[in-house]
Amino acid sequence: MERNTAAVRTPSLKSWMRQWLPHPWTTLVLILVWLALSKSLSNANLIAASVLGIALPIYTSHFWPLRQRMVSPLNALALTAIVAWDILVANIQVAYVILFKANKKVRSGWISIPVELATPEAMTALAAIITLTPGTVSSDFSNDGRFLLVHCLDFEDGDALVKYIKNRYEKRLKEVFP
Repeated sequence: MERNTAAVRTPSLKSWMRQWLPHPWTTLVLILVWLALSKSLSNANLIAASVLGIALPIYTSHFWPLRQRMVSPLNALALTAIVAWDILVANIQVAYVILFKANKKVRSGWISIPVELATPEAMTALAAIITLTPGTVSSDFSNDGRFLLVHCLDFEDGDALVKYIKNRYEKRLKEVFP
Protein backbone atom coordinates (compact mmCIF):
# COMPACT_ATOMS: atom_id res chain seq x y z
CA MET A 1 0.00 0.00 0.00
CA GLU A 2 1.36 3.39 -1.00
CA ARG A 3 1.44 6.17 1.57
CA ASN A 4 -0.11 9.52 0.82
CA THR A 5 2.69 11.95 1.63
CA ALA A 6 0.63 15.01 0.77
CA ALA A 7 -1.45 14.61 3.94
CA VAL A 8 1.61 14.47 6.19
CA ARG A 9 3.35 17.75 5.38
CA THR A 10 5.74 19.44 7.70
CA PRO A 11 5.43 23.18 8.08
CA SER A 12 7.78 25.01 5.76
CA LEU A 13 10.31 27.56 6.87
CA LYS A 14 8.33 30.26 5.05
CA SER A 15 5.13 29.57 7.01
CA TRP A 16 7.11 29.43 10.25
CA MET A 17 8.69 32.81 9.48
CA ARG A 18 5.33 34.32 8.56
CA GLN A 19 3.84 33.08 11.83
CA TRP A 20 6.65 34.20 14.14
CA LEU A 21 7.86 37.21 12.17
CA PRO A 22 4.79 38.54 10.37
CA HIS A 23 6.45 41.91 9.81
CA PRO A 24 10.23 41.42 9.95
CA TRP A 25 11.09 45.05 9.18
CA THR A 26 8.86 46.20 12.04
CA THR A 27 10.55 43.68 14.32
CA LEU A 28 13.98 44.98 13.35
CA VAL A 29 12.97 48.63 13.80
CA LEU A 30 11.41 47.94 17.20
CA ILE A 31 14.55 46.16 18.39
CA LEU A 32 16.82 48.96 17.17
CA VAL A 33 14.62 51.71 18.63
CA TRP A 34 14.44 49.94 22.00
CA LEU A 35 18.22 49.56 22.10
CA ALA A 36 18.77 53.17 21.03
CA LEU A 37 16.38 54.54 23.64
CA SER A 38 17.77 52.37 26.43
CA LYS A 39 21.37 53.36 25.51
CA SER A 40 22.60 49.97 26.66
CA LEU A 41 23.50 46.68 25.03
CA SER A 42 23.17 44.66 28.23
CA ASN A 43 21.75 41.15 28.06
CA ALA A 44 18.53 42.31 29.75
CA ASN A 45 18.00 45.03 27.14
CA LEU A 46 18.80 42.69 24.26
CA ILE A 47 16.26 40.18 25.60
CA ALA A 48 13.61 42.85 26.25
CA ALA A 49 14.14 44.36 22.78
CA SER A 50 13.88 40.94 21.12
CA VAL A 51 10.76 39.94 23.06
CA LEU A 52 9.01 43.23 22.26
CA GLY A 53 10.25 43.23 18.67
CA ILE A 54 8.79 39.77 18.10
CA ALA A 55 5.67 39.96 20.31
CA LEU A 56 4.25 43.32 19.20
CA PRO A 57 4.07 42.53 15.46
CA ILE A 58 2.52 39.13 16.26
CA TYR A 59 -0.04 40.76 18.55
CA THR A 60 -0.91 43.49 16.04
CA SER A 61 -0.70 41.42 12.84
CA HIS A 62 -4.47 40.92 12.70
CA PHE A 63 -4.80 44.71 12.32
CA TRP A 64 -2.71 44.46 9.14
CA PRO A 65 -4.61 42.01 6.93
CA LEU A 66 -2.54 42.83 3.85
CA ARG A 67 1.19 42.58 4.10
CA GLN A 68 2.78 45.60 2.49
CA ARG A 69 6.07 44.80 0.83
CA MET A 70 8.85 47.34 0.75
CA VAL A 71 10.33 47.08 -2.72
CA SER A 72 13.51 49.00 -2.08
CA PRO A 73 14.96 49.27 1.42
CA LEU A 74 17.77 51.42 -0.02
CA ASN A 75 15.21 53.95 -1.26
CA ALA A 76 13.61 53.89 2.19
CA LEU A 77 17.01 54.59 3.76
CA ALA A 78 17.62 57.45 1.31
CA LEU A 79 14.17 58.88 2.10
CA THR A 80 14.96 58.66 5.82
CA ALA A 81 18.18 60.63 5.30
CA ILE A 82 16.30 63.27 3.26
CA VAL A 83 13.62 63.60 5.95
CA ALA A 84 16.26 63.89 8.70
CA TRP A 85 18.00 66.67 6.75
CA ASP A 86 14.70 68.45 6.10
CA ILE A 87 13.81 68.28 9.80
CA LEU A 88 17.15 69.90 10.68
CA VAL A 89 16.71 72.66 8.09
CA ALA A 90 13.06 73.25 9.08
CA ASN A 91 14.06 73.63 12.74
CA ILE A 92 16.40 76.45 11.76
CA GLN A 93 13.73 78.06 9.56
CA VAL A 94 11.09 77.89 12.30
CA ALA A 95 13.52 79.32 14.85
CA TYR A 96 14.19 82.21 12.46
CA VAL A 97 10.45 82.85 11.98
CA ILE A 98 9.80 82.79 15.73
CA LEU A 99 12.79 84.91 16.74
CA PHE A 100 13.16 87.43 13.94
CA LYS A 101 9.97 87.72 11.91
CA ALA A 102 7.22 90.13 12.92
CA ASN A 103 3.83 88.53 13.48
CA LYS A 104 2.32 90.66 10.70
CA LYS A 105 4.77 89.22 8.18
CA VAL A 106 4.16 85.56 9.05
CA ARG A 107 1.96 83.99 6.35
CA SER A 108 0.48 80.89 7.90
CA GLY A 109 -2.35 79.00 6.30
CA TRP A 110 -3.86 75.80 5.02
CA ILE A 111 -3.03 74.06 1.77
CA SER A 112 -4.59 71.02 0.16
CA ILE A 113 -2.10 68.62 -1.38
CA PRO A 114 -3.32 66.22 -4.07
CA VAL A 115 -2.13 62.70 -3.22
CA GLU A 116 -1.44 59.96 -5.76
CA LEU A 117 -0.27 57.28 -3.31
CA ALA A 118 -2.01 53.92 -3.54
CA THR A 119 -1.41 52.26 -0.16
CA PRO A 120 -2.48 53.32 3.33
CA GLU A 121 1.08 52.78 4.57
CA ALA A 122 2.48 55.24 2.05
CA MET A 123 -0.25 57.78 2.82
CA THR A 124 0.44 57.45 6.55
CA ALA A 125 4.16 57.86 5.94
CA LEU A 126 3.55 61.04 3.93
CA ALA A 127 1.35 62.51 6.67
CA ALA A 128 3.94 61.56 9.31
CA ILE A 129 6.82 63.09 7.33
CA ILE A 130 4.93 66.36 6.92
CA THR A 131 4.01 66.45 10.62
CA LEU A 132 7.55 65.59 11.75
CA THR A 133 8.94 68.51 9.77
CA PRO A 134 8.71 71.61 11.98
CA GLY A 135 6.46 74.33 10.61
CA THR A 136 3.98 71.95 8.97
CA VAL A 137 1.22 69.76 10.38
CA SER A 138 -0.88 67.20 8.51
CA SER A 139 -4.47 67.59 9.52
CA ASP A 140 -6.69 65.21 7.57
CA PHE A 141 -7.16 63.25 4.38
CA SER A 142 -10.22 63.85 2.26
CA ASN A 143 -12.88 61.12 2.37
CA ASP A 144 -11.69 59.69 -0.93
CA GLY A 145 -8.01 59.85 0.15
CA ARG A 146 -7.03 62.05 -2.79
CA PHE A 147 -6.13 65.20 -0.82
CA LEU A 148 -4.18 65.89 2.36
CA LEU A 149 -4.92 69.04 4.34
CA VAL A 150 -1.75 70.63 5.73
CA HIS A 151 -1.23 73.69 7.92
CA CYS A 152 1.96 75.68 7.33
CA LEU A 153 3.49 78.12 9.79
CA ASP A 154 4.97 80.37 7.11
CA PHE A 155 4.92 80.02 3.34
CA GLU A 156 4.93 82.33 0.35
CA ASP A 157 3.70 80.21 -2.54
CA GLY A 158 1.25 77.35 -1.95
CA ASP A 159 1.79 75.88 -5.42
CA ALA A 160 5.55 75.77 -4.88
CA LEU A 161 5.06 74.04 -1.54
CA VAL A 162 2.75 71.44 -3.10
CA LYS A 163 5.33 70.76 -5.84
CA TYR A 164 8.08 70.50 -3.22
CA ILE A 165 6.17 67.94 -1.13
CA LYS A 166 5.14 65.90 -4.16
CA ASN A 167 8.65 65.83 -5.66
CA ARG A 168 10.58 65.47 -2.43
CA TYR A 169 8.43 62.97 -0.51
CA GLU A 170 5.54 61.54 -2.51
CA LYS A 171 7.70 60.57 -5.49
CA ARG A 172 10.10 58.68 -3.22
CA LEU A 173 7.29 57.06 -1.25
CA LYS A 174 5.95 55.68 -4.54
CA GLU A 175 9.32 53.98 -5.03
CA VAL A 176 9.33 52.53 -1.51
CA PHE A 177 5.64 51.48 -1.45
CA PRO A 178 4.53 50.81 -5.06
